[in-house]
Amino acid sequence: MFNRDNKLEKFKDAETIIGASIKVKGNFHGQGNIVIEGMLEGSLKTDANIFIGEKARVVANVEAKDLVVNGEIKGNIKVKSYLSLGGTAKINGDIQYGELSIEKGATVNGQLTAVNDISKKDNREVENIKTIEE
Repeated sequence: MFNRDNKLEKFKDAETIIGASIKVKGNFHGQGNIVIEGMLEGSLKTDANIFIGEKARVVANVEAKDLVVNGEIKGNIKVKSYLSLGGTAKINGDIQYGELSIEKGATVNGQLTAVNDISKKDNREVENIKTIEE
């Protein structure tokens, strides 16, 4: 669904689309692809992929298989596979990921943790890393 250039290749595969003029509060949990172009406050979780548009604002913890971020996220992120942060991405929260790419201009205010498969990782390992770094 996504290419490595942080752009959405096709909308037809998206199960849920929150358009640019939409502001919603709630918990989104599903198994299909999600596209966010507007504002979301709550939680966002899918077994598939999420695309966060350049003008999108998300105040939520986010979990996905693959995640492409070009907008703003305030919350923690867990990505099982590939995380791509575009040049306009702004993240305020801790990030766990399998693979990561960051374009020049992206900002992250939080801890980055690389893991092979975060669904199988014990949270104590992540907390131990935080303790050592502090």
